[in-house]
Amino acid sequence: MGTQVEQTDQKDYVPQIVYEQLRKQKEIDDWLPITSSRNAKWWYAAFHNVTAMVGAGVLSLPYAMANLGWGPGVVILVLSWTITFYTLWQMVEMHEMVPGKRFDRYHELGQYAFGEKLGLYIVVPQQLICEVGVDIVYMVTGGKSLQKVHDLVCKGCKPIKTTYFIMIFASVHFVLAHLPNFNSISGISLAAAVMSLSYSTIAWAASIHKGLQPNVEYGYTAPTPSDTVFGFFTALGDVAFAYAGHNVVLEIQATIPSTPEKPSKGPMWNGVIIAYIVVALCYFPVALVGYYMFGNGVEDNILISLQKPTWLIVMANMFVVVHVIGSYQLYAMPVFDMLETVLVTKLHFKPSTPLRFIIRNLYVAFTMFVAITFPFFGGLLGFFGGFAFAPTTYFLPCIMWLAIYKPKKFSLSWCTNWICIILGLLLMILSPIGGLKNIIDKAKEYNFYS
Repeated sequence: MGTQVEQTDQKDYVPQIVYEQLRKQKEIDDWLPITSSRNAKWWYAAFHNVTAMVGAGVLSLPYAMANLGWGPGVVILVLSWTITFYTLWQMVEMHEMVPGKRFDRYHELGQYAFGEKLGLYIVVPQQLICEVGVDIVYMVTGGKSLQKVHDLVCKGCKPIKTTYFIMIFASVHFVLAHLPNFNSISGISLAAAVMSLSYSTIAWAASIHKGLQPNVEYGYTAPTPSDTVFGFFTALGDVAFAYAGHNVVLEIQATIPSTPEKPSKGPMWNGVIIAYIVVALCYFPVALVGYYMFGNGVEDNILISLQKPTWLIVMANMFVVVHVIGSYQLYAMPVFDMLETVLVTKLHFKPSTPLRFIIRNLYVAFTMFVAITFPFFGGLLGFFGGFAFAPTTYFLPCIMWLAIYKPKKFSLSWCTNWICIILGLLLMILSPIGGLKNIIDKAKEYNFYS
C-alpha cells in the first residue's frame, strides 16, 4: 500500500514540475517585448514594415545608380525588389508552418531548419550585426540630419560638432527605449512610415522641379577601372542595405493574434503587400528621377544635391530625423528581446523594470558611443549591406525553405530558390569588397589614422 501511495505521489509530482515550468515560461513570455502583446492589426504590420524597410538609405539610391549605370542599376533595383518580396512571403508562410507552434523570432525559425545549436550560430550573429549596425547608422544619420537643419536655419551661427547632435538624437532614445513592446511603439512607427514616404516624395519631386542639370552625364566617373569596379561593388551593398526589413518581420508577425481558423499570415501578408507598394513608390522614383536629373554628379545624399529651397530641405531633414527615431526603436526591440531573454532564462535574473531600465540604457549608450567614435559609420553601408543584410534578406529564407519543405529537384520552387541563393551569394561576396575600400577611404577622410 505504501508503495502504491509513493507511486501515486510521484505521478502527481511530475505534472506539477511541468506545470511550474510552463507557468514560469508564460510569465517570461508575458514580460519579453516580442511575445508580451499579440493584439496587433494588419495595418500595424503595414507601417512597421514600411518603417523597417524604407530607411534613410533611400536617399543614397541615386548615388548607387551613378556607380551602377542605367542598365545594371535598373536591373538590380527591380531584381532586389522582386527577390526580397518573394523571400518575405516565405518568412510569413514559415511563421506557423508547424501546427500549434509559432516561430516568433528569426533564430527560432533557424533552429527549426538547421538544428538547435547550428540555427543559433547561423542566424543570431547575422541578425545582431544587421540590427545593431542599423541602429548605429541611424544614430549617425539622425545626428547629421539635425546638424544639417541647424546649419541651414542658423547660417551665421558658430558651427557645432556632429558629436553633440548625435548626443541630442540619442537623448530621445534614452526615453523611448523603455516602451515595453512592438505595439507600444506603433504610434512612433506610424509617424516614421509617414515621414519616410514624405521625404522620399520631396526628394524626387524637388529633383523634377530643379530640372535636368546642364551638361549632365551618366558615364562612370571613377579615375581608374579598379575604382569603377570597387564603386560598383559598394553600390550593390547600398542597395542590399535598402532591403533590411526581413530581420524584424517574424518579430512583427508575432504581435498579430492567430487561431487555426484565422492564422496570422493573412493579416500579415496584407500588411506586407501595402508595405511593398510603398517601398516601390519610394525607391524607384527617388533612384531613377534623382539619377536622371543629376547624372553622375549626384551626391551620396540627394538632399545635398538639391540645396534649395532651404525651407523644403530643412523639412525633409526633419522628416528623416523623425523616421530614423522610429526605425531605431523598431530594430532595437528584437535586440532588447535577445538581451532580456538571455539575462532571464540563462543567467536567471528576475524579470523586472530595473533590469530592463539598465539593459536598454546601456544599449542606447553603446550605439551612441560607436556613432560618435566612428562618424563615418554611415559610409560602411556597402560592407554591412553585403556581409549581413544579403544573407538574412536575399537567400537565408530560401535555404530554410529548401531545408524544411524539400521541394523536388528542378521543380519551379527548387529552381526559384536556387536562383535567389546564387544571386544573394554573389551580392554577399562582391559588395563587402567595395565596402572595405570605402571604409579605408572614409577613415582617411576623417583623419582616423592620424
